[in-house]
Amino acid sequence: MTTRALLVDDDAVLSETLAVGLRKRGMNVMAVGAAREALPLLDSTPYDVVVTDLNMHGLGGIELCRRIAESHPDVPVIVLTGFGNLESAIDAIRAGAYDFINKPVELDVLAIAVERAATLRSLREEVKRLRHEVGSIRPRSDQLVGESVAMRRVYELIDRMGSSEATVLITGESGTGKEVIARTMHRQSQRGQGPFVAINCAAMPEGLLESELFGRVKGAFTDAKTAEPGLFNRANGGTIFLDEIGDMPLGLQPKLLRVLQERRVRAIGAHQEVPVDVRVLAATNRDLESAIEEGRFRSDLYYRINVVQLELPPLRARAGDILPLAHLFLKQFAARANKSVSGMAPATAEKLIAYAWPGNVRELQNCMERAIALTRFEQICVDDLPERIRDYRRSHVLVASDDPSELVPLEQVERRYIARVMEAVGGNKTAAARILGIDRKRLYRLIGRLAVGDK
Repeated sequence: MTTRALLVDDDAVLSETLAVGLRKRGMNVMAVGAAREALPLLDSTPYDVVVTDLNMHGLGGIELCRRIAESHPDVPVIVLTGFGNLESAIDAIRAGAYDFINKPVELDVLAIAVERAATLRSLREEVKRLRHEVGSIRPRSDQLVGESVAMRRVYELIDRMGSSEATVLITGESGTGKEVIARTMHRQSQRGQGPFVAINCAAMPEGLLESELFGRVKGAFTDAKTAEPGLFNRANGGTIFLDEIGDMPLGLQPKLLRVLQERRVRAIGAHQEVPVDVRVLAATNRDLESAIEEGRFRSDLYYRINVVQLELPPLRARAGDILPLAHLFLKQFAARANKSVSGMAPATAEKLIAYAWPGNVRELQNCMERAIALTRFEQICVDDLPERIRDYRRSHVLVASDDPSELVPLEQVERRYIARVMEAVGGNKTAAARILGIDRKRLYRLIGRLAVGDK
């Protein structure tokens, strides 16, 4: 880009000569005859460099340097000084000048100094921009590891949702790390300094879950000897994470829907609602669309929580992340057990990559914890792995064979393949239909006709 220079000198002849010379070298130069004229121009125009004479009537060059350093510290100033006036040049440097040039001025020397100063200004701007970007990035969870294509999509969506207050539905098989994602989204949001409250909606009966979520007043029921705030109240100013929301009792769903719509909570036994300021993140490993068709989940609640959907890939779909995750868990558990374990044998790594990981990241974590507990060496060996991983052989659907006795009817191949897909997606019919390239209604018909899942 063209260098923009502001030339300040009360010697009109010299000023014009220098301005013409710099313009011939491709620069955009504005010349003024007094320091007081320069300051307003700097406020309105993004100059890259200021070139000023040292001795001028009125406001001198040293004072101009000082004022520019205070108001526009990123703009470098070059001072023109009489030959041999070294002491004044040093004073200018102390006042904030970038460089000084002795008179009589050689145009080539001045042009080089101006370009060098403009480059410095550009670098300063770049450093400022990078610092801003780095400062705006909050660190992800230590457990959020992986650079596979599937995980990069997840990271991109998390980053895009950073400043959003929208409700997010996190879907994925059990063990894929949905709570880790939720905690990361909370930490990277504007509510990151507020509370993060999590509850498993499948872990307690309806009455207790209602009390946990919304709170209770004293005497609301037989055992309610004291008043207790609900998790929505405790999460005020932060995030509430509703894990396994697909297993929430049907009778409690309309009460949750009202809270999400009104952002007001009524404790059990209370007569008034109180406002709550929370962001809601929900997660499920269920196929909620199928649950709606089967009458187990309310469609209006589904659309309320599914403003943005973030689907976590199973570990088998991100094979490149298996070893980085394994090394992370290895390091954590080795430190906790005070064992000197530095890595794993190549054969061990091959077993980990080959395994299908139906339990996903949680299963891998448990596997590495077990391996650290059992290992007697500085590397994890194959014998340290669970038997199911050591002896794993990937199953295949038989499509053709040279042995006629092994050939099966087309219906049987179809049945086996659909069963294999359903197993791979953890029973999620929406995901299975997408893989098979059919709609869910047709998948339902095929499952019924072929008796997929029957022994």
